[in-house]
Amino acid sequence: MDVVSLSRLQFGLTALYHFLFVPLTLGLAILLVIMEVVYVTTGRVIWRDMVKFWGVLFGINFVMGVATGITMEFQFGTNWAYYSHYVGDIFGAPLAIEGLMAFFLEATFVGMFFFGWDRLSKIQHLFVTIMVAMGTNLSALWILIANGWMQHPVGARFDMATMSMQVSDFSAVLMNPNAQDKFVHTVAAGYCVGAMFMMSVSAIYLLMGKHRAVALRSMTVAASFGLASSLAVVSLGDASGVTIAQDQPMKMAAIEGMWNTEPAPAAFNVFGLPDQANHVTRDEIQIPWALGLIATHSTDEPVQGIIPLVARNALRVASGAQAYGAMETLRTDPTNAAAQAIFNAHVNDLGYGLLLKTVGVDDVTKATPAQIQAAAWSTVPPVAPVFWSFRIMVALGIYFIALFAAMFWKACTRKLDTTRWLLWVTAFSMPLPWIAAELGWTTAEVGRQPWTIDGILPTALSVSSVPAMNVAISVAGFVILYSSLFCVEMFLMVRAIRKGPGQVHAPSSLLPKAPGFLGSAHLPHPAE
Repeated sequence: MDVVSLSRLQFGLTALYHFLFVPLTLGLAILLVIMEVVYVTTGRVIWRDMVKFWGVLFGINFVMGVATGITMEFQFGTNWAYYSHYVGDIFGAPLAIEGLMAFFLEATFVGMFFFGWDRLSKIQHLFVTIMVAMGTNLSALWILIANGWMQHPVGARFDMATMSMQVSDFSAVLMNPNAQDKFVHTVAAGYCVGAMFMMSVSAIYLLMGKHRAVALRSMTVAASFGLASSLAVVSLGDASGVTIAQDQPMKMAAIEGMWNTEPAPAAFNVFGLPDQANHVTRDEIQIPWALGLIATHSTDEPVQGIIPLVARNALRVASGAQAYGAMETLRTDPTNAAAQAIFNAHVNDLGYGLLLKTVGVDDVTKATPAQIQAAAWSTVPPVAPVFWSFRIMVALGIYFIALFAAMFWKACTRKLDTTRWLLWVTAFSMPLPWIAAELGWTTAEVGRQPWTIDGILPTALSVSSVPAMNVAISVAGFVILYSSLFCVEMFLMVRAIRKGPGQVHAPSSLLPKAPGFLGSAHLPHPAE
C-alpha cells in the first residue's frame, strides 16, 4: 500500500473509532438535562440518583472521546501536510473556534457537573448540566461546519500568491447548507444512540430484576426522546438528500447505483448489485417515482446518472488543464494578460485539472483525450460500498422508529416490563445505532472520493511527503493503542453498569407492579 492508501486507512480507522464516543456523548448530554429538570421540578431524589448514574457513563465516554479526537487533528499536520497548506486557512478556522468556544466550555462545566453536587444549588447545577449539553452540541456544530465545507466548498477562492485557498466570505462558510443539514442530521442520530443506550441498559436491569425504579423511569425518558429523535433523523436526512443531489450529484448517483439518467421522476433502487466494472446495477428492485421525490422533492426534475456526470466531468478536466497551464505561465510571467484571462475563465475547474496528476500525467497541459477520460472516470467513487452503506443505514433507521414507538406505547400503557421478549430485543439492539452512524459516515466520506475537498483538491495530492513505512508503523501503533483503549472503555462502562445507580430511596417491596408514564406510580417516602 502506498502513502495515500495508508494515510486514508489511518484516518478512517481513527475517525470511525472516535465517532463511537461522539454520538453517545451528544445523546446522553441531552438526556441528563431532561432528567435533571424533572429532579429540580419535583424534588424527588431518585431523579438525582439517575442523573448521577448516567452522568458517570457520560463522563467515561466523554474522556475517551477527547483522547481519541485530539489525535485526529494532529494527523492533518503529520499525514496530510499539503491538505493543511492548501485549505488550512479555511478548514482550520472552525476547528480553532470549536476548541476555544465549545471544547473548553464543555470541559469546564463537565468538572463542575461531577464535583458541584454538594457545592451548587439545584438551579445552579441544572445550569451547569445545560452548559455541558450546549458545549457538546457546539463542538459538533463547528466540526460539521468544517466537514460540510469539505463536502461543498463555498465562500473561498484560490490565491495564486500563496498557492492555496483563502476565505472570501466567512458567513457563506458558516451558513453552508451542506454543513447545516449535516449538523442537524448527525446530532439527531447521536440523540438516537444515547436513547438506545439508556433504553437497552434499562431493559437489562428489568430482565435481571435489578434497579427497577430507575430502569422504568430511564426507559420511559429514553423511549420518548428516542422516538422523537428517530423521526427527526428521517426528516432531516430527507433534507440532506436534497442538498446532496444539488451539490454532489456524483455521490447521489453512486448512492443509488444509477448509471444512466432516468426520466423524471426517477425510481428508487431498494435492492441491487452494482457492477462498477461493467457500469450497470444488476437485479434491481425499484420503487417508481420514489428517488425523484426524495432527491428533488418534485416529479419533473431528473436525477443525473453516473455516465452523464462522467461526460460532464471530462469537460471540466479539460477546462482545468487550461487553468493549470495558464497558472504555470503566470507564475513565471505575472503580467501576461492572455494567460490571466484564460486562468480567470477556467479557475473554477482547476481541481479537476489536478486529477490528471493522479492518473499519471506529468504535464497536465499535454493530456491526451484518453487521459482526460481516465481522470473523469476517477471521479466515480466506489459504488457498492456507498450503495449498501446507505441502504443498511436507512433500514436500521426504520427499525429504530418501530422499536422506540413500541416502547413508548408500553410506557404510555404502563406495561414496560410485561413483555420480556421485547426487553430482550431492546437489550440486543444496543450496538445497532452505532452501526447506523458509522455507515452514515461511510456513505458521506467514501461517496466524496476521489476528493478531500470536493471539486478542489484530490485526495491523492493531499498527503504528506513521508515514507510509506512510517505511516504503516503509525497505523499499527494506532491499532494496538486503540484496541487497548477500547478494552479500558468496555471495562469501565461494564463495571459502572454492574454497580448500578445509587441507593434508590424507595424499598422495592413498596413499588407497584404497574409502572407509570415516568417509570412507576410513586409512593411517598420520607427521603423524597
